[in-house]
Parts: sequence; C-alpha cells; structure tokens
Amino acid sequence: MPVFQKSNRKASSRLQINIKQIKDGIMTLSGNRYRLVLHASSVNFELRSEDEQDALIEAYQSVLNSLVCPVQILICIREMDLDKYIEDFQSKLQNEAEDIYRQQITNYSEFVSKLVAKNKILSRHFYVVLPSSEKDAGDFDLAREQLALNADIISKGLARLGMQTRRLTSLELLDFFYSFYNPKLAKTQLITEQTLKLLKEAYV
Repeated sequence: MPVFQKSNRKASSRLQINIKQIKDGIMTLSGNRYRLVLHASSVNFELRSEDEQDALIEAYQSVLNSLVCPVQILICIREMDLDKYIEDFQSKLQNEAEDIYRQQITNYSEFVSKLVAKNKILSRHFYVVLPSSEKDAGDFDLAREQLALNADIISKGLARLGMQTRRLTSLELLDFFYSFYNPKLAKTQLITEQTLKLLKEAYV
C-alpha cells in the first residue's frame, strides 16, 4: 500500500496547489498546461558605476524585447535557518585539539547565535517561470522540447546581464512547494529522492 493515500475530498491540498505531476523538471498543471522553472542569480545594481548601470538597463531592455514567450518573475524571501550551520561548528569544536582554535570556534558560534536571536537573516532567491504554448497542451514531449528551447534562449539573454541560470530538477520543484506550504516541517523532514519515489508510487 502506498505511503501517501490519495484524498477524494474536493478541498484537498492537491486541488488547491493545482499541480497534477512533476516529471523531468516540468510541472503539469490542470488542463494539461506545463511550466518550467529557472533559478537565476542576482546582480547588485546599486554597486555598479553609472556607465555599468546604463549598460545593464540597455541589456535588460534587449532581453525583454527578445522574449519568445510570456514569463513570470518570482522573488522568494525566506528566513534562513542557521541552526545546522551552528551545529556544524560545534561538532568541529569536539574534534579540535588546539585551544586557540577551540576558543575561536566558540566565540564565532556565540556571535552567530546572538546575531540570529536579535535579527532575522533573510535569503532571496529569484526564479523565472516559463509556460508552454496553448498548442502544446496535452502533448508532454512537444511541450518539454519547446520549453527547453525557450529556457536556453532566455538563459543566454540573462547571461548578458551577468546572471547565471539553471533549471530546477523535479526534486527541487517538489522541495520548493513543500517548503513553501510547510516551512516549519521542511526544516526537520527534508525531501529526498526516496520521498520523491514514494510520492510517484502514490500519485502517478
């Protein structure tokens, strides 16, 4: 029997999230619509010189004019969990023989702990969501091919801005929505390849 049972209730979370499946890094939505997600690095615009800023604006305008499909830009801001980071330093303390290094590790761990206690440390992640065209609805292979082509074109355009991009894998997409809807649970119960396999057995 599968670990996760399908729910027949109309108000189930699966219906609210509206994702039928995630395969080969592509989400299938209701109506057999498809989405591919790129993770993009950032560019610190404020630290650039005026000439560099002008060049970036022109390059960004060029990217917008060369878009081959509609895109959605998603900025995800999350509070960073530094507990594991601190635990890793404390584990190094147990294996450190030199007193001077032990003291440095202790001081640094205390500094980070106090910093986190008084301030929220935030991380920002940037995503570009690409849709498939209406004519590809229901044809996964055709949509996958077209999405890969569009992703390559957009990635090359963003590279001219100094931004690196990569496609999210199926596991990363699943983890993204899992951590979005279950932020506290995601800290202690991580999504793994084994979990993904169990979910496929239950729902696919």
